[in-house]
Amino acid sequence: MNRPTPDNARGTESRSRGAAARVRGLVFGLAFFAAGMALSAWWFWRAPHGPAAPESGGPPALSEATKAVLRRVGSPVEIRFYSLLDAAGASDSERAFSGRVDQLLAQYEQEAAGKIKVSRSKIFSDAAANAALADGIKPFHLDQGDGYYLGIAVVRAKEKESLPVLAPEWEQALEPDLTRAIARATETVSEAVFATRPDPAALDAVRRLIPNVDSVSLDQGTEVLRQSSLAEFKKEVQEMQARVKAAEDRFLQAQADQSEAGQEAARKDLQQLQAERLVSQRRLTAASQAQRIALQQIKEAAH
Repeated sequence: MNRPTPDNARGTESRSRGAAARVRGLVFGLAFFAAGMALSAWWFWRAPHGPAAPESGGPPALSEATKAVLRRVGSPVEIRFYSLLDAAGASDSERAFSGRVDQLLAQYEQEAAGKIKVSRSKIFSDAAANAALADGIKPFHLDQGDGYYLGIAVVRAKEKESLPVLAPEWEQALEPDLTRAIARATETVSEAVFATRPDPAALDAVRRLIPNVDSVSLDQGTEVLRQSSLAEFKKEVQEMQARVKAAEDRFLQAQADQSEAGQEAARKDLQQLQAERLVSQRRLTAASQAQRIALQQIKEAAH
């Protein structure tokens, strides 16, 4: 019987540790993704066939629905971005989120081709805080002194729409919320909605989820759709978590059996789950956006 040499044993142990580390990285990434989505108040608004958010580096591309609204902006619009955060007291996530908001606003400015101007207030002062309050921005972290301000005001002539408090956990909703604010301020929402071809499946889904759709308001109907989408989203997250746990268990068993083939198979299963979660995210995103647009089309047609 051949005994493994110390070098061979160390090599096998090193490969096992390396495989375990790779699987732990995949498991952590999937678990973090699922937990983050489940905790978010999920309401995506992306075009069904639009570009997906990149996995890393740079902000996601604007949705086709947002671009449709921006193309119909007639008179100039000012977006006032207030990021009055104490450098020492604000968390890393808040500061990073503020930077991503700034990048998103730059995309709006570029896409609108001169029709949107972004003004930025980033240095805290009494004057800046008063301007934020006047624009409807609400302070938070008041227990830490004067409070912080992180919000957006959309201004056109005498029209003003505010997003009073921005937070990292609501980041997925930022683009749709901002685009709706621009549409309301510029009265382009009807044109943008009807520029999109009605989706028969989405119309059927709306009438199934909201049987009394003709008698509910747009806001009420939107909330029903949001809750339905959230329920479906949570179900898929739970199913993915169960599949991740099963794959992790298979890896641990293969590790206990010293089966490198089994460990590699479990690692590939986890990689496949990573790919599947992207497909699932895009499908749910497209369905929710199509239903929201279908609801708007139904309500607009009733007037």
